[in-house]
Amino acid sequence: MGIRETGMEYLVLMAVANDGKTWYPSKLQPRYDFACPDPLEAVLSAADECGMKFFVSNDFWDKWSNTTKMMKDHEIAKLREQGMEEVAGKYSHHKSFYGWYYPNESGLNNSIDDLTLNYVNNCTKIAKRLTPKSVNLIAPYGTKSMRPNDQYIRQLEKLDIDIIAYQDEIGVRKTKAGSAGKYFEILHNAHSKAGRSKIWADMEVFEFEQGVYTSALIPANFDRVLQQMEDISPFVEKILIYQYLGIMNKPGSLASVGHPNSGKLYIDYH
Repeated sequence: MGIRETGMEYLVLMAVANDGKTWYPSKLQPRYDFACPDPLEAVLSAADECGMKFFVSNDFWDKWSNTTKMMKDHEIAKLREQGMEEVAGKYSHHKSFYGWYYPNESGLNNSIDDLTLNYVNNCTKIAKRLTPKSVNLIAPYGTKSMRPNDQYIRQLEKLDIDIIAYQDEIGVRKTKAGSAGKYFEILHNAHSKAGRSKIWADMEVFEFEQGVYTSALIPANFDRVLQQMEDISPFVEKILIYQYLGIMNKPGSLASVGHPNSGKLYIDYH
């Protein structure tokens, strides 16, 4: 409910499994040992009550860091399809089950490579068979390196995905606050030419406590977050954030998770 009270509408579930175990009761892999017997059922039921929409992950059926392996390995592809069938059978009746999120974050180095193209299109083929009305999402990194030229537009035309939420890469210090808008403007024009896939943003509301990728994530200052929103919002339909959990938290919540300043960012945003 605390998330909904901010006005946020969409939730993205990062994973239904990882490293050989699932986050829900499954016949495919053993479940992580939680006090809650079915965490996925719990969060989707809560989202039903709050009127929120979930993009449900279709991975990670191996270690989350083995991105290329999970996108190429045929045995993992079979397991992923079985997992999607199982998840759809158990949970797609929820009104909050809005669509699927393909969490293997392929880097877009200048363009969309064939590995990403095939992975995404195969996932969408399965998603549409299981949940024909689903709206499906990817959130690639590499936004600054993109070259949305004719080649990119041709690849975008082939990519069967409803929404691409490009990472603004402020938190990982690849881009500075106030400068990402120019990249999103170019991508917006490319999407308009391709006539395929809505363009959203995956906005980073964190910063690193010390070194990039080697230290903890902490909440960014709200002035920076506001600058990010103002910079990219003219060129995207929606803005998602990475991440709410641990970075924003309603003060007084029964289960407070994250950095002590997460309550301040919640208040400043709200």
